[in-house]
Amino acid sequence: MFQALRPVNLLNALTPRRGLRRLRDVAYGGHPRQRLDVYMPREPCAQASRPLVVFFHGGSWQSGSRGDYLFVGQALASCGCVTVVPDYRLYPQAKFPDFVHDAAAAFAWAREHAPEFGADPRRVFLMGHSAGAQMAALLATDGSYLRARELGTDAIAGVIGLGGAYDFLPLRDPVLEEIFPAQDRHLSQPVHFVRGGHPPMLLAVSVDDRVVDPGNTERMATRLRGVGSPVRVLRYRRLGHILILGVLGIVLRPFVPLLRELGRFIDQQAA
Repeated sequence: MFQALRPVNLLNALTPRRGLRRLRDVAYGGHPRQRLDVYMPREPCAQASRPLVVFFHGGSWQSGSRGDYLFVGQALASCGCVTVVPDYRLYPQAKFPDFVHDAAAAFAWAREHAPEFGADPRRVFLMGHSAGAQMAALLATDGSYLRARELGTDAIAGVIGLGGAYDFLPLRDPVLEEIFPAQDRHLSQPVHFVRGGHPPMLLAVSVDDRVVDPGNTERMATRLRGVGSPVRVLRYRRLGHILILGVLGIVLRPFVPLLRELGRFIDQQAA
């Protein structure tokens, strides 16, 4: 369940660097895992007008590294976006809600520093895959994390979730039971905080996902629609849990129009 993404080596090896700038290993907090990379289109921007996307990687809250996601940074840069890819604290050094607090800190950092990278702090999006999508959706629904940073969920221009874990109780994995302590477990479910007034969401899912139940996406979307929050679901076949993100790579991009859909969503909300 929620296994780490590893076929990234090939995706990154084939990723073109032309037209891309990368700023590495920037601290957004004091912990060694609280560091991030920034990807920017190489062509200059006359004013701070680009959208900015903060991307949270997956890995079952136990693994993953920002360095694995060059292909995501390049894909979004090709759409004219600045992309921030943070690391965050992982189990066993951290448990819920530590990594969500890190996600909030990374978002606050990105919003504060957006103009330095030609991005508009009013057009900051959250994006995540698998466990990262859980974190993005929780920031957008449970406002306590951003309030601790003196921000509201209205600071989020939109949320993009890929193969996300939004409604995954009860747990049947002993490690996940440790990551999500029983007394706080119910607070880890984004679907429990859907009450209305949330940022627009685009949720993509593979109906053949055998790692994270696609029902997570369907239940989340149903709950959002029920309170009048804008949400769109993209359903794909024959991709599985890893390829729902992997199709953003340069090789697979022509065969699945996911990047085009993400770009359209960002353009619509940013406008």
